[in-house]
Amino acid sequence: MVKNDDKISARRLKAIFGGSIGNLVEWYDWYAYSAFAIYFSASFFPQGNPTVQLINTAGIFALGFLMRPLGGYIFGRIADRIGRKQSMTLSVLLMSLGSFLIALTPTYKTIGIMAPIVLLTARLLQGLSVGGEYGVSATYLSEMATKNRRGFYSSFQYVTLIGGQLLALAIQLILQRLLLSEDQLQEWGWRIPFIFGAILSIVALYLRKNLDETRAFENQKQRKDDKKGTIKELLKHPKAVITVIGLTLGGTLAFYTYTTYMQKFLVNTVHMTKEQSTLMSFLTLFIFACLQPVFGALSDKIGRRPLLIAFGVSGTVCTVPLLTALSHTTSQWQAFFLLMIALIIVSGYTSINAVVKAELFPAEVRALGVGLPYALTVAIFGGSAEYIALQLKNWHHEEYYYWYITICIFISLVVYIFMKDTKHTSKLNQDN
Repeated sequence: MVKNDDKISARRLKAIFGGSIGNLVEWYDWYAYSAFAIYFSASFFPQGNPTVQLINTAGIFALGFLMRPLGGYIFGRIADRIGRKQSMTLSVLLMSLGSFLIALTPTYKTIGIMAPIVLLTARLLQGLSVGGEYGVSATYLSEMATKNRRGFYSSFQYVTLIGGQLLALAIQLILQRLLLSEDQLQEWGWRIPFIFGAILSIVALYLRKNLDETRAFENQKQRKDDKKGTIKELLKHPKAVITVIGLTLGGTLAFYTYTTYMQKFLVNTVHMTKEQSTLMSFLTLFIFACLQPVFGALSDKIGRRPLLIAFGVSGTVCTVPLLTALSHTTSQWQAFFLLMIALIIVSGYTSINAVVKAELFPAEVRALGVGLPYALTVAIFGGSAEYIALQLKNWHHEEYYYWYITICIFISLVVYIFMKDTKHTSKLNQDN
């Protein structure tokens, strides 16, 4: 009996590792665009000052997010009807195609207006892929975890999500400091991470093809109805859908501000060099990734709701002071500590938001329920974050963005206060 339990545990760990690594590769491909935008923006949008070029590049970044709800629907439906494993395999294949397109796209000088159009097409494909990735991988990791350690195991979704960004920044640091000059990076070196990402996606494809399916899906796949993975079935859970939207709103905006947008903020507002900004982002994100399992394990002890409320209160009170202080600092150490305070606050959301959403829905619509309302919210608020921030800076009212984040976090706080603690009401408990 002990040997059998050990075998089951080993298979579970293998599945969680395989699912997490695939997630890392997907998010690396997604974040490489943002990390290297400071180098390739002029290749696709040659007119205007650096801020305007970044605005145009951020606009395509935001448009990529608009595909995420469609990806959440398509891949969520596949996951609920055909299987979590098949859905994750298809999504990583699509991401690989998008990365290859970006790597091979000629510049504006070569093909004119077609250059940003091809860039947009590639980004839309990646948006479709990553829109499906979140909901399906959150569902897969939550269903594979043991009952008393769901918070801990599901936190690895954000460990690998942040890990994808860390990998993009690590490659950027290596290229910046060891291999290429500024001019070489600007001219052709920015293509390297996208070629690397496309190759990594093929590796992730192999890993995912050899994953086990979850027991929760296996237990309900024999149902002979057409309700699994449908919008009609999802709308039978309106409170859960609204909860996903509400709890995501403030968290996703804060997350994209302090991770994806922060590298540009440190260059454009704090006036660090690109190399300093990359190193700062790498160090803070590494610590941020390490915090996720700690907070996830804490939620297994005290519940999910206390962590969400702590994020909501701290984010509402501290966002404006933190970003104001950061924008005026001239010390790299001070910037480091201010950014770490912000990321510790955000960890109250990032570490457990995946498992909270998975715990709200039954197995037959779980991947769709987690993925679609989340993707809609992220498309509107997360995807537009750096575009809004850069546009407000261009209008000389950057501080308005700080208040925008604060209001969104406060709205989420209201949801956290009135929602039940999903650790005690989890629909995952009904799967076996």
